[in-house]
Amino acid sequence: MKKFLLTILLIVLAASSWADVKDDFKQDIRRSANNYQAYPDKNLPALTPSPEGYEPFFINHYGRHGSRWLIGKRRYSIPVEQLELGENAGKLTARGKEVLAILRELRESAQGRDGELSDIGAEQHQGIARRMFENFPEVWQGSPIVRARSTVVIRCILSMQNEVDVLKSLNPDMQIYTDASRAEMFYMNYSDSVARALRKEASHYYEDLEARYVKPQRFLKKLFTDSKWAEANIKGRDLMIDLFDVAGNMQSHHQWENVDLYDLFTLDDAYNLWRYNNVRWYIYSGETPLTKCRVDFMESHLLRSFIEDADRAIAHGGNSASLRFGHESVVLPLVCLMGINGADYQTTDLETLDRHWQTYKIFPMACNVQMVYYRPVNGEGGILVKVLLNEHEATIPVETECAPYYRWKDVRDYYMDKLTREPFIQPIIK
Repeated sequence: MKKFLLTILLIVLAASSWADVKDDFKQDIRRSANNYQAYPDKNLPALTPSPEGYEPFFINHYGRHGSRWLIGKRRYSIPVEQLELGENAGKLTARGKEVLAILRELRESAQGRDGELSDIGAEQHQGIARRMFENFPEVWQGSPIVRARSTVVIRCILSMQNEVDVLKSLNPDMQIYTDASRAEMFYMNYSDSVARALRKEASHYYEDLEARYVKPQRFLKKLFTDSKWAEANIKGRDLMIDLFDVAGNMQSHHQWENVDLYDLFTLDDAYNLWRYNNVRWYIYSGETPLTKCRVDFMESHLLRSFIEDADRAIAHGGNSASLRFGHESVVLPLVCLMGINGADYQTTDLETLDRHWQTYKIFPMACNVQMVYYRPVNGEGGILVKVLLNEHEATIPVETECAPYYRWKDVRDYYMDKLTREPFIQPIIK
């Protein structure tokens, strides 16, 4: 009987989780944009006060660049070219003509800005820096040492600059050191040959799902007057995926944030397109047996950097911060490797993945992981740490009696043990 009730409970919870995804998209369809979602910085929850007798003194951080233009000139031009086929054949609906005009204007605006940080992207990092300062004022008091590092990509460098400029304006006595060097890419944006091979080998898992999840028939009717002509002349699934990305990324720009192309997609369309992307990113970054539970270990060097910087900060004894700026392709596997909020979920059942593992809760534009360290004011007691994902208090797979705080010794031991068990990754001695 107990086993039967447990089975029923699991079914109910799974169905509820699936419904939650659609409810989230119903409340704000822009969440379905996956990694193009603008940073959700409205109505952030209040953080738990510092434990009694403790104060924060160090922040370990890795953040993605802010909202940006799409990468690749063809991302804007291909949808225009597809709709122009309909225009030349006299097959566009009234809405199709409107969409083509919007896309032409967007393509013109994007000239020369391939992958660059947007105006909203800069503002996101300014806001994150301001809230970091307000949430943990003890870290920034006096003359703290702030080491800020970026990958060598300009949108990441500008994201870093927007944050440190705000921090410096709030306390001019900060000692801020910035850097963006290929010498540090081994942990800032590691190129992992093992991960690449495993991803390629497993790519058929999501490629096989495209035809099942991406169904463009209703979508094409909103753009073209002749369904048979569209089926014969338009690459329907490609156009649907491309326009969904363009629609999602318009929230990256003040100029376009109020121009809505989501009317082209039903809620089911948005859910299934997101679901396809969710599977693709799980294969790309998740701790799944389909890639030998190995891919997220590509961020081993980054996690070691977190540990080493924390050790130095604790030994130093002053106030400091270690800020890193990079990409969602780093944040997502790092979150999986750390098991933040259960992101280390392991499965081969891709049909039910969306009930347990959802990318839009992890890596919007400007997504970030912050580890905030606390020391006892009177010097008695061990170091505590709290983990934030996108400025929300998060869980990690380490036992604690004082959540959301964890004993740093326990956290350090857990992660060092996990890294030591991984046979593919060897420490790089610098």
